[in-house]
Amino acid sequence: MFKSEFVALVGSPNVGKSTLINALVGSKIAIVSKKPQTTRNRITGVLTMEDSQIVFLDTPGIHAPKNKLGEYMVDVAQSAARDVDVVLFIADAKTGVRERDMEILEGLRGGAPVIVALNKIDAVDGERADEVEQSVKQFAFPVIRISALHALGLDALLDELKKHLQEGPMFYPGDMVTDQPQQLLVAELIREKALKNIGKEVPHGIGVEIEKMQYDETKKMYNIDAVIYTEKDSHKGIIIGAGGSRLKKIASGAREEIERMLDAKVFMQVWVKVKAGWRNKMSMLRALGYDQV
Repeated sequence: MFKSEFVALVGSPNVGKSTLINALVGSKIAIVSKKPQTTRNRITGVLTMEDSQIVFLDTPGIHAPKNKLGEYMVDVAQSAARDVDVVLFIADAKTGVRERDMEILEGLRGGAPVIVALNKIDAVDGERADEVEQSVKQFAFPVIRISALHALGLDALLDELKKHLQEGPMFYPGDMVTDQPQQLLVAELIREKALKNIGKEVPHGIGVEIEKMQYDETKKMYNIDAVIYTEKDSHKGIIIGAGGSRLKKIASGAREEIERMLDAKVFMQVWVKVKAGWRNKMSMLRALGYDQV
């Protein structure tokens, strides 16, 4: 008898949801950054075992939206929590359970079963972990202490998740770890490298579009044309850097990861264009792949 379930990872921004889903499926399918609100779409990760399959939905951090992109991100997270068998709420042992976290947990009462993953326990002592765990006791949800970064406690977390498996089909092929289109994965890897290399004032104002992605059978190489959109001319200069140095660094770092992902050589050109207010334009949001809700 085969069993399966869908699990949504929800929580505030920057608590480690993307790091956790990458660790659970054993492959990098979600980009990671120290900057909050990095994840913008719902990302599917698939873990297939001998007699069961768990489908994880990594969602954007729930926050107070300031534009249509922000509203879209919150809608993605909230809709995922409504449509799954289990909700995995990620709490941060370092920052603790804040007011917004308590509001999210309160909103999860009466719905799908909830498991709390207390993340980043490698960064705190036992007393602090006890204190944070105690703060969510009122909800009576099981709490599992983990470190997604160092793969600590993941077996215990999976054991807890397996308690909710129900007889069901294999939704995805056994060798599949994500349903994300290649072009979206490529765009996200470029955005990840941009986030790593630019200042604090720019990240939320950038988006990446893949204008061309073709495989050359003769040269056994992918040709990729990508555009990084930003909202201000001043930000364009920051992304490009002196003599194009920062853009070259972004493109080079992304190309290396894309080649590993595609298992092929990549020739990639990246441009930077200004699109004022793109985060409030539905046509731009759709063009960049933010159209799942």
